[in-house]
Amino acid sequence: MPLLGFGVFQMTEEEAEQSVLDALQIGYRLIDTATSYLNERAVGRALARIEVPREELFVTSKLWVTDASYEGTKQAYRRSLDKLGLEYLDLYLIHQPYGDIYGAWRALEELYEAGSVKAIGVSNFTSARLVDLILNNRLKPMVNQIETHPFNQQTAAHEVMAAEGVVHEGWAPFAEGRQDLFTNAVLAKIAERLGKSLGQVVLRWNVQRGIVAIPKSVRRERIAENFDIFDFELTNDDMEQIARLDESKTLFVNHEDPAFVRALFSRVLPD
Repeated sequence: MPLLGFGVFQMTEEEAEQSVLDALQIGYRLIDTATSYLNERAVGRALARIEVPREELFVTSKLWVTDASYEGTKQAYRRSLDKLGLEYLDLYLIHQPYGDIYGAWRALEELYEAGSVKAIGVSNFTSARLVDLILNNRLKPMVNQIETHPFNQQTAAHEVMAAEGVVHEGWAPFAEGRQDLFTNAVLAKIAERLGKSLGQVVLRWNVQRGIVAIPKSVRRERIAENFDIFDFELTNDDMEQIARLDESKTLFVNHEDPAFVRALFSRVLPD
């Protein structure tokens, strides 16, 4: 699994197809989508247009909450494959920790053991929910994708995942620009010293922690800039300064909020 990937959350089909094509041409090999993003078909069209061997690609999609059951998961997985035009996924995640996640996980275990998917995991699981799933199933999640950025660094969750052998993948590495991330004085000073962009510093910070980052952009020049992070390193002092930015709280949604859970289940996705 590459440490740096490309995400397509909140992209239209047109944006997703062109952006994924740009990303693949630039050199990205991990592409992250989901049933709920409503752009799997567009991602599939981009994958079909690029002359990259399938074994070099790492394609991820996610199971929506209303499909989280044993039979629902198997049906949803087949639908995702059909939309993407693929014979298998490299990673399939339970998108949210709600619904019949245990039935869903049994289905994922079977898909994995049958070779229909190369890796299985979860997304937005707290450490407690992750450990509970690990203790009560045959196979442990291989990945947990959670909100991770300089203002919510998920240090405790990262330690739990490391101890359990679960890969930490972070969504919203730039916090979607919230709290003025792109003008943050600490990050800007580090970027200026290194002759890199602030975004490159943030992504480098992720990968140096061993966290898979999946930035998104619809601008080819920014997509290319985000990929150019492997020719420099942050010092221990840089890492310590960024660590002090951590507020250890979400900037997006509270996954323990009953109203949020109700909102998820009220969303009906088209076929």
